[in-house]
Amino acid sequence: MNILNIDEYSYLRKKLRREPNELEQFIISAEWSEHCSYKSSKKHLKLLPMKGNHVLVGPGYDAGVIDVGNGYVVTIHIESHNHPSAVEPYGGAATGVGGVLRDILSMGSRPIALFNALRFGQVDRNSKFGSKNRWLLKNVVKGIADYGNCIGVPTVGGEVEFDKSFDNYCLVDVASIGYAKLENLVLNRAKKGDPLILGGNATGLDGIHGASFASKNLEEENRSAVQIPDPFLEKMLMEATLEAIENDCIKTMKDLGGGGLSCCLSETADSLKKGFLIDLSTIPLKQTNMTDAQIMISESQERMLYIVNEKKKLEFFKIFDKYNVNYSEIGYVTDDLNLSVVRGGNTLACMPANIIAHAPLLNRKFKQPPYLEMIVKSFREPEPEMDIKKLVFKMLSNPSICSRKWIYEQFDHEVGVRTVSKPGESDSSVIKLDGNKFLSFKLDGNAKHCYLNPYEGIIGCLAESLRNLTCVGASPLGIVDHLQFGNPENEEIFWTFLQTINGIRDYCKFMNIPVVGGKVSLYNETNSGPIKPSPVIGMLGLIDSKNKIKYPKYTSNQSIFVVGTTKNEMGGSEYFEYCLNILGGKVPHVDLDEQRNVVDSIKNLIDGNLITGVHDCSKGGMIVSVLEMALHSNIGFKVSVDKMPNKCSRLDYLLFSESHNRFIFSTSHDSKIIKYLKKRKIPYARIGSSSNDRTCLIDYKGKVIFKSSLETISQSYHNSFSNLFTKSN
Repeated sequence: MNILNIDEYSYLRKKLRREPNELEQFIISAEWSEHCSYKSSKKHLKLLPMKGNHVLVGPGYDAGVIDVGNGYVVTIHIESHNHPSAVEPYGGAATGVGGVLRDILSMGSRPIALFNALRFGQVDRNSKFGSKNRWLLKNVVKGIADYGNCIGVPTVGGEVEFDKSFDNYCLVDVASIGYAKLENLVLNRAKKGDPLILGGNATGLDGIHGASFASKNLEEENRSAVQIPDPFLEKMLMEATLEAIENDCIKTMKDLGGGGLSCCLSETADSLKKGFLIDLSTIPLKQTNMTDAQIMISESQERMLYIVNEKKKLEFFKIFDKYNVNYSEIGYVTDDLNLSVVRGGNTLACMPANIIAHAPLLNRKFKQPPYLEMIVKSFREPEPEMDIKKLVFKMLSNPSICSRKWIYEQFDHEVGVRTVSKPGESDSSVIKLDGNKFLSFKLDGNAKHCYLNPYEGIIGCLAESLRNLTCVGASPLGIVDHLQFGNPENEEIFWTFLQTINGIRDYCKFMNIPVVGGKVSLYNETNSGPIKPSPVIGMLGLIDSKNKIKYPKYTSNQSIFVVGTTKNEMGGSEYFEYCLNILGGKVPHVDLDEQRNVVDSIKNLIDGNLITGVHDCSKGGMIVSVLEMALHSNIGFKVSVDKMPNKCSRLDYLLFSESHNRFIFSTSHDSKIIKYLKKRKIPYARIGSSSNDRTCLIDYKGKVIFKSSLETISQSYHNSFSNLFTKSN
């Protein structure tokens, strides 16, 4: 029976110099799946800049590790659970959270925060798949909330995007940050004879073929490939593990994720340059009569592999007994470099760990998709829209822009003592470390921009993440990326992946921001077709004083300034696609020199305490940003948009363009601000001021084009999304 494809079977037979048996093929098929091996992407990911002054551990490990000074580190990782969540949204999303928490734990750090980036199809009541998409969203959110809330790790930030390319499907990205003393990091060591211990949940039939399931298009709902979550067990497993680390019991550990024991054992043995011998009869099982292959590839959750010091083994057992967490000694470390699987004295499988852990890499072909040229040829400029007020309220009710309080109110974002900025309060999350240090993290993505121009689109995502960190007073430390595409066997899709890699490389090299980790998720397709290119960027930053943390708020009678130039860059904008149902146009371009100058200037103004509140301009354009500031401040304003630095040919473009490198901020130090911005040669304008009342007024060349009370604006912004889920479906 051949489980591998012909090429991989021939490669393995040549490496082994013999025929692989059935169990060996199952082990290899799990590890060589796209989900686990990155065989399509690995050689291209090496192009990314991965070194930096603060980076201690970069990509290739369970989590990136960044030095934040004073003997402490933060760990960061991002994961996805797309196929499982599309099939069983509650369990799929919940187990995604559990997996990323164990990745953070694997480095020896305590998880202190959770984040999510979610993608769904259109959820309005007129959409073909609206009911199914709302069902997916409700259950994904509940799965994330229940798991995080039960385990006691706050969910402090997130992002949601809606597009019809995700209809009847979803993308569920979860990220976590950990915190640890540098001396407590578990950086993997072992010697011959060290015991291998499997801790946590028993191994069952849930999650069978999960890695293979995630490595092909979603054509059928395979519920057996979806794992079953148990957050209460994970909480105990986490506490037992951290106490064992404090008592110097653990030499090496790794989460059992995709591919189960097959991947965990082979990858760990290979990284240690050791061999492992394991006895399948010692592994606790949920079901009787499980086959050897099922045991090796099961992806049952809440399991960890530990290598402990023989002298500390009994102390390790005592700690796990205290927390009532099950464990079993399943084997030991050898010097033969093989992963050997035995039962009752019989050898069932024996292969070099290096062969298992390193799939043969693929040279995928690529070509530019013809749809890009077709969109350019078919695009026609729309007629100017005159009813600005109607457009503004339509934009404020756009699910990709309006308030997500219905989502984040389900998350416990204040458990623990570290949450400084709650979800929805600022442009980027802020959590407290120790002393006067604070950490900021933000996830950003824009599938609409990336579909029309994947290179410019991903640079725009990076630029937005940096702006969001800058708004809360943070300086960047590094990024994690999550690259999500359709079938890589499609040359046109693989071209968009390569364009994305090039964009990340060029941006991060220019800005000197290292990539410290990431994830590639391919085969995100259904029978209806592929998703749009959907890379997500997570940027991590440090704030060195609480006084520098800023929010998108102003006080009464303050000046409102705009920096940056607004241009006719409407391609992929929410205005074109959501309001006008138009595909095409020029995607916003990021001038990297300009961004560095603008970001540095805003940061210096924050450090000099010359800015009260600041907000970046992104989805929905300038008008959405200024109205969001008014809602956060609970105070109205009067601004003249024609004063904005711009190269726009018409009013609706000026209001809704999503050009990059723009900020809106409030100040009571006009003369100092103007002097500084002139010196830095940055386009700017004082466009108006906050008021004493709750009326928002916008004029253009002396004519009022928008006037409304904050009550009316708030109702549209805060209630539109929740109404989709509180009324009958």
